[in-house]
Amino acid sequence: TLLDHVTPDMAAFREETFGPVASVTRVGGAEEAIELANRTEYGLGAALWTSDLDQARRLVPLLDAGAVFVNGMVASDPRLPFGGIKKSGYGRELGSYGIREFVNVKTVWFGPAVTA
Repeated sequence: TLLDHVTPDMAAFREETFGPVASVTRVGGAEEAIELANRTEYGLGAALWTSDLDQARRLVPLLDAGAVFVNGMVASDPRLPFGGIKKSGYGRELGSYGIREFVNVKTVWFGPAVTA
């Protein structure tokens, strides 16, 4: 489902959607797009569509999301960390970063044996 002409006052803009739904909001340029994308209280994922990959490389770090997909949508691989920020969750699952969320690292130090 493609929702076109979505504006920031619509639920489709403000809320996370799960399923085959894409919302299209028209903007005047990259700066406005980043500002609107980051305005949400969620941060699970973002998609950036462009023919200019150099511009994409500059914009990806500016997006407040746990995952950013360039010219594609949600790709999952058990070797890659997955998780959101803001109200979309914290921490990661999957991948080497994900395993760290599920372990408790403990420091243990032994001094010399005490003799009586």
